[in-house]
Amino acid sequence: MRKPIEGIHHVTAMASDPQANVDFYTGVLGLRLVKRTVNFDDPGTYHLYYGDERGHPGTIITFFPWPGARRGVQGAGQATVTSFSVPEGSLGYWTQRLSRLGVTHEAPRPRFEEEVLTLLDPDGLRLELVAVAADQRSPWESGPVPAEHAVRGFDGVTLTEWNAHVTEETLAGPLGFRRVAEHGDRIRFEVGAGGPGARVDVLAAPSAVRGHVSAGTVHHVAWRSVDEADQLAWREAVAEAGLYVTPVLDRQYFKSIYFREPAACSSRSPRTRRASPATSRWRAWAQGSSCRRGWSRRGSRSRTLCRPSRCGDERRRAAPGSAARPGRPAGRRGRGGHGDDPRPRRHGGEHPDPGG
Repeated sequence: MRKPIEGIHHVTAMASDPQANVDFYTGVLGLRLVKRTVNFDDPGTYHLYYGDERGHPGTIITFFPWPGARRGVQGAGQATVTSFSVPEGSLGYWTQRLSRLGVTHEAPRPRFEEEVLTLLDPDGLRLELVAVAADQRSPWESGPVPAEHAVRGFDGVTLTEWNAHVTEETLAGPLGFRRVAEHGDRIRFEVGAGGPGARVDVLAAPSAVRGHVSAGTVHHVAWRSVDEADQLAWREAVAEAGLYVTPVLDRQYFKSIYFREPAACSSRSPRTRRASPATSRWRAWAQGSSCRRGWSRRGSRSRTLCRPSRCGDERRRAAPGSAARPGRPAGRRGRGGHGDDPRPRRHGGEHPDPGG
């Protein structure tokens, strides 16, 4: 019998300028650049990982940077907001910090009995800092943000949907999420033990524009399974629910399966009925397995904690001549602004493109 999903494993998004991306997530948000590798499906593109000190699952946001990529469109069929947890009482500090650093942000506001501060990264990716009282995860204490205010990890993600009921059927049905709160057009679901890192909000937006995947948008959300056997059980369950799911793919640092949540391919007109970069969102189960190429493997059966085995290991794995400034690794050119080529393909029906 499969075990409940434990929460978010990682979120992967698209960026344009890699240096601006590094400067923001390390220098502004205070996350650690825990890894710099390449996109497995397009080695000509970097894959940047940010998180806590050891790269625990549930803290990692990753990016495919495409220099010169056009700005994407955040809209229906996408994860449109990525929320981070910070300690209760920290939003005053963050408001001052973001203002001083010239980061576009909104004033804190209440939501589900918590305070939320919305901000944008350099590519317009929508982020939130959520003041959480009971998040016991430890931050990266060597970053530029004082530990008492620092990011703890993910709080959750927000999915924007034309057909929210379809998404609810998928979450509460085969995926095992619980509906825990509702306010206006927002419905909150939790999975596993619930709380920070195990939440997803579904925003019903029937008049929203179609999303388009490029710089400043989320590429996929990965959920965490317990072990390889459990991941295979989840793959079977997803397939039995009528969704196309990929085989297990070894990403060296974890293993994943990929599929599209049905509402991402639902539509209001025949023109948008096909799956496309504009209406696609990938869901992945990531099960930590191995941390190779100079990385140490530490952890229990439920997760793999990765840390550089040598200081500056990320820089030594960069392309020749690019150690001082992340850019584009040597190799073939990418395909526009869509990292991992999220164009629809056919293989016994429309299916999701694997991503890292």
